[in-house]
Amino acid sequence: MSLLTLENVSKSFGSVTAVDDVCFSVDRGQVVGFLGPNGAGKSTTMRMINQYYEPDGGNINFDGLPLTEVAREAKRRIGYLPENNPLYADMLVSDYLTFVSELRELRGVEQARAIDDAVGATGISEVFYRPIAELSKGYRQRVGLAQAILHRPDLLVLDEPTEGLDPNQRLEIRRLIEELGKDHTVILSTHVLPEVQHTCSRLLVIHHGKIAADGLVDELMVQASGSVQITVEAEGTGIADALALLDGVQRLNEKHVESSGRVAVTLTSDSAVDVRPEIFEMAKAKGWKLYELHQATRSLEDLFQELTAAPESV
Repeated sequence: MSLLTLENVSKSFGSVTAVDDVCFSVDRGQVVGFLGPNGAGKSTTMRMINQYYEPDGGNINFDGLPLTEVAREAKRRIGYLPENNPLYADMLVSDYLTFVSELRELRGVEQARAIDDAVGATGISEVFYRPIAELSKGYRQRVGLAQAILHRPDLLVLDEPTEGLDPNQRLEIRRLIEELGKDHTVILSTHVLPEVQHTCSRLLVIHHGKIAADGLVDELMVQASGSVQITVEAEGTGIADALALLDGVQRLNEKHVESSGRVAVTLTSDSAVDVRPEIFEMAKAKGWKLYELHQATRSLEDLFQELTAAPESV
């Protein structure tokens, strides 16, 4: 049984449909990247999971039961870091985490152990007795993560946890999320695509309020496009003309490498036909001196652009 299931969930604000008939499930132990352009419906979906919004239609089930029936229990088992990370800047980190733990109905030894574990997991011991107002953005995000995991939730929902951080801070928070993913089920929304590639095994893409893709990251990157790019660098005659005649070649760009006499050709080919063996045999038959034969690896940026480039249907 999945830990979280959304069945035909929709949400509108006036005439604007933010989430449109969304369906997906998240199993225990998964770290799921939740991607989409601005305004695609990511934050609205996360807020419905966390009961900030009620769906206009459809059902959200938590651990097999309707969220509306287990609302209070679900809140005890879900940790949430909103995009704006609302902290009380005038409080000490220690006082803030104590306050949150009391809201989470933690007391006594259980409270002390929960705070110690969250502080250790997020690496904020050196700022534990400092005012939140004095913390860097990176440490503030760590404090936000600490409050989200304080009650040892089964599901951790993180909305843009590295927004506004510098590259070093992003790397620190990414490593932290990787560690948290070992013990929690995680839904991670972010615009920083390398974070998904390094942290998540599964990818959900939402576009215009609808799920545009759902699957393992590597599989989606292979399946999403019907074409691949191959670079050929060789010395010889008639190279570009010969390559253009290969079955499956859709486009071809040629440029001469300065002062070397070599030709560099980038061709776009149907992914269903691997033309590299044929190119190698052609080079031998025609006496070309082959310097490079390389198929480019698709990036997550390529996949994201491909999935979200389509205009909204009417």
